[in-house]
Amino acid sequence: PGEPEVFRASFTVPVGAYEFKVALNGSWAENYGANGVPGGGNIALTAPGGAVTFTYDHRTHLVSDDTPKPLIADSAAQWLRRDLIGLDLPSDRAGFSYRLYWSADTSLAREGDTVTGGTSAPLTVREGGLPAGLRKRFPHLADYEALVVPKTVRRQIATILTGQLAVASFRPDGSLATVTGIQLPGVLDDVYQGARTRTLGPVWRDGRPSLRLWAPTAQHVDVLMAPVGSATERRIAMTRDDDGVWQVRGDRGWRNARYRFAVTVYAPTTQKVENNLVTDPYSLALTTDSARSILVNLDAAALKPSGWNRVRKPTLPKPEYSTIYELHVRDFSISDRTVPKSHRGTYLAFTDRTSNGMRHLRKLARSGLNTVHLLPVNDIASIEEDKSKQESPACDLASYPPASEQQQACVTEVAAKDAFNWGYDPLHYTAPEGSYSTNPNGTARNRQFRRMVQGLNQAGLRVVMDVVYNHTPASGQADKSILDRVVPGYYQRLNATGQVETSSCCSNTATEHAMMEKLMIDSVLTWATEYKVDGFRFDLMGHQPKAAMVKLRQALNRLTMARDGVDGKAIYLYGEGWNFGEVANNARFVQATQSELAGTGIGTFNDRLRDAVRGGGPFDGNPRIQGFASGQFTDPNGDPVNGDAAAQKASLLLNQDRIKVGLAGNLKDFRFVDRTGARVSGADVDYNGAPTGYTADPQEVINYVEAHDNETLFDALTYKLPEVTSMRDRVRMQTLALSTTALSQGVSFWHAGGDLLRSKSLDRNSYDSGDWFNALDFSYRENTFGRGLPPKPDNQAKWDYMKPLLANPALKPSGGDIRSASRQADVLLQIRQSTPLFHLGTAARVQQKVSFPIGGPNQTLGVIVMRIDDTVGADLDPRLKGLVVVFNASPEATTQRVSG
Repeated sequence: PGEPEVFRASFTVPVGAYEFKVALNGSWAENYGANGVPGGGNIALTAPGGAVTFTYDHRTHLVSDDTPKPLIADSAAQWLRRDLIGLDLPSDRAGFSYRLYWSADTSLAREGDTVTGGTSAPLTVREGGLPAGLRKRFPHLADYEALVVPKTVRRQIATILTGQLAVASFRPDGSLATVTGIQLPGVLDDVYQGARTRTLGPVWRDGRPSLRLWAPTAQHVDVLMAPVGSATERRIAMTRDDDGVWQVRGDRGWRNARYRFAVTVYAPTTQKVENNLVTDPYSLALTTDSARSILVNLDAAALKPSGWNRVRKPTLPKPEYSTIYELHVRDFSISDRTVPKSHRGTYLAFTDRTSNGMRHLRKLARSGLNTVHLLPVNDIASIEEDKSKQESPACDLASYPPASEQQQACVTEVAAKDAFNWGYDPLHYTAPEGSYSTNPNGTARNRQFRRMVQGLNQAGLRVVMDVVYNHTPASGQADKSILDRVVPGYYQRLNATGQVETSSCCSNTATEHAMMEKLMIDSVLTWATEYKVDGFRFDLMGHQPKAAMVKLRQALNRLTMARDGVDGKAIYLYGEGWNFGEVANNARFVQATQSELAGTGIGTFNDRLRDAVRGGGPFDGNPRIQGFASGQFTDPNGDPVNGDAAAQKASLLLNQDRIKVGLAGNLKDFRFVDRTGARVSGADVDYNGAPTGYTADPQEVINYVEAHDNETLFDALTYKLPEVTSMRDRVRMQTLALSTTALSQGVSFWHAGGDLLRSKSLDRNSYDSGDWFNALDFSYRENTFGRGLPPKPDNQAKWDYMKPLLANPALKPSGGDIRSASRQADVLLQIRQSTPLFHLGTAARVQQKVSFPIGGPNQTLGVIVMRIDDTVGADLDPRLKGLVVVFNASPEATTQRVSG
């Protein structure tokens, strides 16, 4: 209580860039900005010379340092077009002048009021600021002034862009006012437009390979090549084309050779010319732990399983028939004793037809499941691929009590060194992850990935890949920074002063830049054509431009069976359309968010239905907020967070409206009678200040009630239902919650194990919680509830809620309960796929046939009645006049009269 004590600390650090955070009581607290103001971002310090000392005060932050002050403190100028540099100039600048400086050898320095070294040219201020075209292209820079680059500079721009750059301003008396570095993405996209049509990475023609690397700011590039079986690297010079692409042609003996690039390039983060040894951003195959790229030909017969060219895909009449099962490769088999030991946790587990896991997937497929969504399976930065180096918890986890802290302590101790991670830290976007292969050191991963796809297809299931093009695991000169060491400052999204944006959790990429967009599209097309992947789920898709996603959709549409071996139009795209961070509200471009994607056919996750069904939201401090399927008003849990009876009733009626909109494909223009008796559209129903309905077509919504993020559905219901609720009723509420996605228009999405009452012992973020908390049991004996308190970093704030629940044996289901839940889930799938009436496919048909006949203020609380009338419009199912579905979330039986 009261004012905290002042603390002051000094740090002596070697050369590098540093980010300091503040921890209170052992946990990371708010990010602190300049002068102690909360929320200003973390403190970034740079030590460009030798070892320096920073003195830090928790209130005033940086007090002093003995750093030699660099000439360039930040990169606030933006070279947007070959003839214009944008800069946010102060209003009081009368009489100021400006110069552009460049140096190939980083010799720029300050001596008094002059900048020495390199070469310079004057810049003139353009009247009227940036041209309209640039303001539209860079809306976040619309208020910047434009500095005109002289023609003499433009004529040598390719050379100038390979060195150190700065813009200086001078006062009317000639004294130096400011010096800042320059961000280059805009001008690189302008000058090197030809690279957008080049094929990059390994290219095979007539049995001979070429390597191509886009590195327009590099001063020199070599490839270091080691033939198969040799540890000796041969250095081979690459030649530079006018579009900034460096290339070299090899011979047939290069097949499967190990290689990496030696890139000599100026790095703004260190203000030095660096000699970077880096793998290929377009790598198709890798050695263990991604140490080297492999020059693989994916068309080689040795990499194709028997029958690969004749793989038959499970067909879907339209995307709305999709029922998707989200699954992690390692979770699927690592604890399944019916899988051969060498296959557990690998791609090959999906080829073991007699295993419990594959039997379960085939059972689901027979019931109506048709798609498996795999969490990231491209090369992952955080997983050790050498199995001999992977660590496991050193304790007997099963020996501790169900609410103990011991399990999480043991798991956390080895979390950074074990074989588990969700994998949302992509290292190479277009090579399979090696830890999921039985041999990560070579091309086995490529062949085994194909065998996995083949095995799932043979089980009647399509395959979706989870892809993460919105960030990289590192940037700058870090070891696991690849893109930024090839073209520094281009592939990452930078803030106004040149620091990498990190709103996605990691170093954000900039798919608004042409060559990052190209990398994403090229990568997806490779997975689609070379591995026959049937769909792609985009992590944090709202951090990407809508235009890039539409361009990708168009590129996929051009793929044909005759030419490419796949039907690109049948490949489905969906992702997280969340709106936040530096790009929020279309600050930098029109985003690929929920509301903006209407009309594109690209799906987004429906958090409106999720929250209304479960109750509350994923970031609530109190997890006991109830919703439609967790007893809101009809079976209150007694927690004051839910409000009094009147508040619960009003909230439940609103949640029922939100669910109705979701059941109707979350269409923004779908009209129905709401809780007040008014006829409204889906967009009129409020969701925390935003519209509930936002789609223009049912295929644009992913209806779900659980995913890998946040607590599982079973765990959420454990928090929210009254603790005395019987297990039989808990199973019923699990089924009811799943029914809101299974029986909705649009795409139905299930988290693996949701049909088996899967628990993660209440873990809200199990991305690095190991096999213990992420276990899946396809023998139907265990749902893994009560495996101890989940890991402290993401869960400690709720441990007090968890302890009595985890310790209560009545809350752990039996094998009979799990089998009962599985049977009920199978029936939901069978009903969904039994009639085209759950897949109407267009907004017009949904409006024509779907209604909620018992609405208004007097509707039954906890009951939703949906009618699908096949007597109007086209007769889609000659067997039926229509359907009536009653979702009863109350503890009581109900009778509902539906006329017509």
